[in-house]
Amino acid sequence: MALFKKRTVGKPGEWYYCLEHKKVEEGPECPAKNRFGPYAGREEAAHAMESAKERNLEWDTDPRWHDKAGKGDEEPGD
Repeated sequence: MALFKKRTVGKPGEWYYCLEHKKVEEGPECPAKNRFGPYAGREEAAHAMESAKERNLEWDTDPRWHDKAGKGDEEPGD
């Protein structure tokens, strides 16, 4: 008996965005490595790429994730 069952059918109401096919799917149709989700609704999954771009921009501009000194410019004692 397998330790983990491969889940081939999603639950009703689970929505994903497939990165390979660039489409919204109900339930996981494509492998996990190729999708974002689950999302609460179809509309939310349809905007997955926009949401990801917004989050990436927030992370890229977040001062908590950027050192004041550039790479290789560490101050003594750091």
